[in-house]
Amino acid sequence: MNKKSHEVFVWPLCTRIIHWIIASSFFFAFFTSFYHHLFRWHLAFGLIFGIVLLFRLIWGFVGPNYATFKTFKLSLRELQDYFAQKVHNRWRKIHAGHNAASSWFTLIVLGLGSWIVLTGLLLQGTQEASGILSCLNEHYFHLSSTFFVFHEVLSYLLFVWAIIHIVGVLIEQFYHKTQMLFAMITGYKKADGNDASVSMVRHLFAYAVIGLSIVTLYIVAHSSETFLTKSRFEKRDFKAENRTFYEKCTLCHKTYPPFMLPHASWIRLMDGLNNHFGEQITENNITKEEHINIKEYLLSQSAETSTHKVAFKTLDSLGDMRPISMSKVPYWREAHKNIEKSTFKSLPIKDASNCFVCHPDFEYGILDNTRIHIPR
Repeated sequence: MNKKSHEVFVWPLCTRIIHWIIASSFFFAFFTSFYHHLFRWHLAFGLIFGIVLLFRLIWGFVGPNYATFKTFKLSLRELQDYFAQKVHNRWRKIHAGHNAASSWFTLIVLGLGSWIVLTGLLLQGTQEASGILSCLNEHYFHLSSTFFVFHEVLSYLLFVWAIIHIVGVLIEQFYHKTQMLFAMITGYKKADGNDASVSMVRHLFAYAVIGLSIVTLYIVAHSSETFLTKSRFEKRDFKAENRTFYEKCTLCHKTYPPFMLPHASWIRLMDGLNNHFGEQITENNITKEEHINIKEYLLSQSAETSTHKVAFKTLDSLGDMRPISMSKVPYWREAHKNIEKSTFKSLPIKDASNCFVCHPDFEYGILDNTRIHIPR
């Protein structure tokens, strides 16, 4: 190996790649979480984060020197001495492997990260009704709000720790001049010790995980549907469910899934057909018998009867409100707040009520976040 004096080869290439995959997958998953239309990317990076965390956990037991947990400095005295030396000795000699701070940070990432991934999978299963835990939606969808709180709080907590870690590395790089930033790029640290070596079996294991991460990104972000994204909700044939509802309503517009609005909203809408969004619907359009038929169907399929995310999110956000337009629902407004208002006026959307453009198969009751497509 070509190296300068007083340098030790600590991080093999596979270890460095895994490190950057851990960091980048978390940050990309964190930032894409703020945009509903990027949910597929959020899911992809979250799954990759879980894969490489599992690898790092196993690597802590079977990996090369400097990567294993047995080499970590985890006593509180060692942690105290580490920070004392940082303050009192700018030009101190650094440890070849994990110092006390990075040892603890690695455990924090593994601990918090594992819970973030677990709550994310539970949230995907209960709230989105998709993925490997989609079976939980039917009976445990009401727990999704709890999973969301844990998932969000833990993610912000890990984000803060990641910023602290970055600041610490920058201090080492520019104040202590230890070249710590470049250590995870070149693999070498300015320290004394024996060079790390990785066996062929370990190399194959590490690069298999790297390859799996790339494949996961591709199939989740670009494939239409896989076992990682498949929803438990199938397309609904509203015509077969209620021919009157389908035939009368589609005379003017495509069918809106009944579970989008609560019981009271459908009552308001059906009892106010004399002014139906500016149009007067009379008995010449819908007979009394048809009116009763449609109203009973809508009430039997309202938000209160559904485990769809949009149903319980809508109910949670309404309070005493009972709007007859989905775009008036607080949850709808929150979900679409990052979309420019001009987008709703542009072709081919034209209006905020035209959900069918951005949500493929919306008229069949499909509102899967992984399928959102906003035309540009």
